[in-house]
Amino acid sequence: MNKRLMIMTVTLVAVLFAGLQLKHRLITEQTFSKNEIRYGASGTADTYELQGRLKHLGFYKGNVDGDFGYQTLKSLKWFQSEFGLKVDGIAGDKTKLKLWEATKNWKATAEELPPWVIGRAAGNQGAAGAGAGAGAGAAPSAAPSGMTKATRLGFTEQDLKLMANAVHGEARGEPYVGQIAVAAVILNRVKSSQFPNTVSGVIFQPGAFTAVADGQIWLEPNETSFKAVQDAVNGSDPSDGCLYYFNPVTATSKWIWTRPQVKTIGKHIFCK
Repeated sequence: MNKRLMIMTVTLVAVLFAGLQLKHRLITEQTFSKNEIRYGASGTADTYELQGRLKHLGFYKGNVDGDFGYQTLKSLKWFQSEFGLKVDGIAGDKTKLKLWEATKNWKATAEELPPWVIGRAAGNQGAAGAGAGAGAGAAPSAAPSGMTKATRLGFTEQDLKLMANAVHGEARGEPYVGQIAVAAVILNRVKSSQFPNTVSGVIFQPGAFTAVADGQIWLEPNETSFKAVQDAVNGSDPSDGCLYYFNPVTATSKWIWTRPQVKTIGKHIFCK
């Protein structure tokens, strides 16, 4: 009886493992091809999609031209380092899966499509009606209008969406002023020479934000999170210029307690 139970258990585990592997393979096959995407590749659907998804996250700043050159290589390695992957500059199964998981809402814009499908995409948009193109390439719950100052400061729609994701993941349930303060800390870091000078660089800096570590960064932000980002971009900074904050109940870092504490807002202590 015990032997039969052991055999059944091993079989079940094997089936579950095979199912998981199949799921991962099907996910990547629905987007990328089975092939690895390497430096020097050019003109393939994979290279266009790789650049498009990296650009959606803010890792790639160039044109989506299907040319896997040095800029794309640097962007891919940056993505791999931020997501705990092997930094080899090769988009294999694990990298493609992680990239897909991080950009489930991505859709290629007309500028990001390979030349041979532009005509087909245009036809599809026309058949779908006048509003079909409004959401192309944009994530759900796009940032509300009225953020013209953000544009003047050089922040893209993707930057604002990513900040809203961070605020929602880090501070939902906090007082509204506390949510603005979290957004302000992100902006203060972007401006500081001590941190990366881009929104995505700040948010995905290793160990910087709990929401990135536990995956809550990808929860869909609500309108309050977008509004908090808007207020912070427009100059509101309840943190008074702070670069750090932490929850004293859950903080595990001894170092954070050494930072000069400025104020407490909700459950967070904001520090210089």
